[in-house]
Amino acid sequence: MEANTKVSVLMSVYVKEKPEYLKASLDSILAQTYPVDEIMLIEDGPLTEPLYDMINDYQSKHPSVIRTFAFEQNRQLGRALAKGVELCSNELIARMDTDDIAEPDRIKKQVAYMEAHPDVHVLGGSIREFNDEGTIDRVKYMPLTQEEIYRYAKLRNPLNHMTVMFRRSAILEIGNYQHFPFLEDYSLWSRMLTKGYQIRNMEDILVRARTSMALVRRRSGWDYFKTFSKLRKLQHELGLTNTFEYIKAMAGTFVMIMQPGFIKELAYKKVLRK
Repeated sequence: MEANTKVSVLMSVYVKEKPEYLKASLDSILAQTYPVDEIMLIEDGPLTEPLYDMINDYQSKHPSVIRTFAFEQNRQLGRALAKGVELCSNELIARMDTDDIAEPDRIKKQVAYMEAHPDVHVLGGSIREFNDEGTIDRVKYMPLTQEEIYRYAKLRNPLNHMTVMFRRSAILEIGNYQHFPFLEDYSLWSRMLTKGYQIRNMEDILVRARTSMALVRRRSGWDYFKTFSKLRKLQHELGLTNTFEYIKAMAGTFVMIMQPGFIKELAYKKVLRK
């Protein structure tokens, strides 16, 4: 496939991220079998000197590809990604996290799919989760069709965010990313699904996603439940869930978020990643 369709890659980096992770992530995008036209890197507030050094080094080596925008203060992910969507030059935008690694043919596969299916607005895929210790190695598959994704979204996030490629115009039409801590993407997909936008997942593994049980445990507690409750209410108001489904989703969310850590880890390993 010739690289006639231009692609932007949208990433957001903040102060707590590790330079070596950012390096691996950028290298995986720059080594794609289908070259990307633009990497839009949002600096979400002041960074560390090692992160600045890493970014400056890559910009000097790839001046025509890597663009940056810096917020003076940390605005959090939803606002950072919304700005990034506005700044990206191309209609096709691939999301990428700064601690994950894209498979070499990720962009090629997604561009081919989006070109063959012009009615599809958002396309995700599977991930292979790993950690630095080598104790985690599992695949997270997602529902594939519009109908499966719609049903799945009533209870769980239907897309692996770091794998998505979307059409910029559709994201702007629906109101872009919004500030919704930890749930920026889930709230976006919920809005899109209820307005008839077409969303699909590929079965292919597109990204190796860095994970840890510490991340799972951080998404726990009363404050996180209150944020998730706002999403469940939004989904009900949008019509994604009926009253019974709303109550079921709220109950399931409470149980999952508020349960003891060891049970959460067991559920994560045995159920949520099948």
